[in-house]
Amino acid sequence: MRPLLLLFFACATGATLSAASPAKPKAASHPPTIAGTNVETYRKVGASELKVWIFNPATKVDKPLPCIVFFFGGGWTSGSPAQFEPQSRHLASRGMIAIVADYRVKSRQNALPADCVSDAKACVRWVRANAARLGIDPTRIAVGGGSAGGHLAAAVATVPGLDVATDDKAVSCLPNALVLFNPGTVMAPFPGLELKGFGAGLDKSKFGCEPTEISPLHHVKKGLPPTIIFHGKADTTVPYATVEKFTEVMKSAGNRCELIGYEGQPHGFFNKSKYQETLDATDAFLVSLGYLPKK
Repeated sequence: MRPLLLLFFACATGATLSAASPAKPKAASHPPTIAGTNVETYRKVGASELKVWIFNPATKVDKPLPCIVFFFGGGWTSGSPAQFEPQSRHLASRGMIAIVADYRVKSRQNALPADCVSDAKACVRWVRANAARLGIDPTRIAVGGGSAGGHLAAAVATVPGLDVATDDKAVSCLPNALVLFNPGTVMAPFPGLELKGFGAGLDKSKFGCEPTEISPLHHVKKGLPPTIIFHGKADTTVPYATVEKFTEVMKSAGNRCELIGYEGQPHGFFNKSKYQETLDATDAFLVSLGYLPKK
């Protein structure tokens, strides 16, 4: 169905925000220039060098710090790593290392969603493998994202496989926490969930793998990382019922999963009027895990 092929496109437009309200997006450019960051390449695929932009706290400390890696939204088709620049600057100011990551997309590399997941898993492995050099605590790596990026974050934690031969699978890609903004968590039919067209009729040719292989809900099990989800109850791109089911199954498996629903809010709402509210809740969630100090 076309809604899923265009999944989460609107989220890519919320790239630049002030702390209290959204600003107009900057002119699109790729890769972006993000001031005050260290830029490194985590993966090379053909002619593409996939990079990360690293936000470090202003005050250096002599101990490894918790980290969060963000993946942008854009329907696996487009989007910019700069989307989560505002959140990253805030979290770095609070004492975490924050990272925004690039990955292959349809419009730039003719990538399929399976390629996007492969890149996301490689990115988290790269961060963990380089943790000592980067000053990161490898046992406190959170992963977050919005929309398609939220799907990637959830997939990194749940979906097996989709690796390539050069990946060092001895290094775990399992996040230690998840921060998800209107994420896609269901890519195939699931018992007790009416998709209402979302995910129906999609096949291997559109995903690059079987739909169930890339569907986080289908791979929930005990031992997944603590998770917080922010989702608009009026979201017609990724129906609220899908994250309700994901949360239900996560909790049934014994995992911590918090769902915060926002009445009347559409897809991509966290880039706009609820930016500060979702940022504050993200901060509180990370405080609860010991990743940030109490305010």
